[in-house]
Amino acid sequence: MPSLIHASNRENGLKRRRIITLLTDFGVRDAYIATMKGVILGICPEAEIIDISHEVRKFDVRHGAFLLHQAGPYFPKGTVHMAVVDPGVGTERRRIIIEGERCLYVGPDNGVLSLAVEREGFVKAVEIKERKFMLPNLSATFEGRDIFAPVSAHLARGVRVDEFGPEVSGIVKPSFSMPIVGEDRIVGEALHIDGFGNIVTNIKGSHLNTIKAVEGDFLRVRVGEFSGIVKFSKTYGSVPTGAPVVVIGSSSFLEVSISQGSAGEVFKADVGNRIEIEK
Repeated sequence: MPSLIHASNRENGLKRRRIITLLTDFGVRDAYIATMKGVILGICPEAEIIDISHEVRKFDVRHGAFLLHQAGPYFPKGTVHMAVVDPGVGTERRRIIIEGERCLYVGPDNGVLSLAVEREGFVKAVEIKERKFMLPNLSATFEGRDIFAPVSAHLARGVRVDEFGPEVSGIVKPSFSMPIVGEDRIVGEALHIDGFGNIVTNIKGSHLNTIKAVEGDFLRVRVGEFSGIVKFSKTYGSVPTGAPVVVIGSSSFLEVSISQGSAGEVFKADVGNRIEIEK
C-alpha cells in the first residue's frame, strides 16, 4: 500500500501542506511546548504547527483522547497529529505511529490516540524504533521533545511510516473506548465535561440503536448524583430551561445536559463517572 503521505504529495499536482498538530497536558507556563516546536521547525522548517490544546487535565489520557477525537477529523488529509499525554513516560510502554485512512498519529501507546483513530479508520501501526529519527541525546522524562517531535517532523517531510520501525498489532484500547451495550441498557462513562457543563459520554448514537432508543423517547439516566427520566432530543433547547436532556452532540457522542445550565455542576459529576442509559 502506498504511503498516505506520499500519495498526498501528488494530489492535484499541488505542493503539500505540512501540518502538524500538538495536543498535550503540559500547559503553557513552561518552555516545553516552545521546545518541541523548535525541534519540529529545525527538521521541517516549512511545517505549519497547530495547537489543539495544552490544557488536557494532567495525566488524563481519557481527556486527551476525547479532544483529539473532537478536533482531528477537521484537519486536511496528510496531517500529522502528535499527542503527548503520557503518565508512563520513560517506561516500557510503546511509542507508536498509527496510519489512519486520512492522517497520521504519533504518541505513546496508552490509548490517547484510540478514539480519533477509531473514528477515522485504522490502516496500520508501527513501533518507533529507528534512532536516526530521534534526537541524539535522549531524556527519560521528555520524550515529547526527543522522540515524538522529531518523528512528527520527519513524517511531515515525507518519510514513510514503515521506515520508523516494525509493524505492530494489538494497540491499547482503553476501557473508555468500549461502553457495555445490552439489549435494554448501556453502561458507559463520562469522557469530558465541557465549558457549558455538558457531560460528554463514550456512548454513540449507534449504541442507542441497540436499545431501540429514538429522538423523543424518555430514557432512564444515571450519572453522578442524578438518576431520573430524561428526554432524548435533537437539541438542548427542546426542553424547558433548567430541565435535563440527552442529545447526540457535535462530537457524535451522547451528552447529558441541562438546558441553559450545567449538568456537571448540578449532578456533581466528574470525568470517569459511570453513565447508565436504559430504555
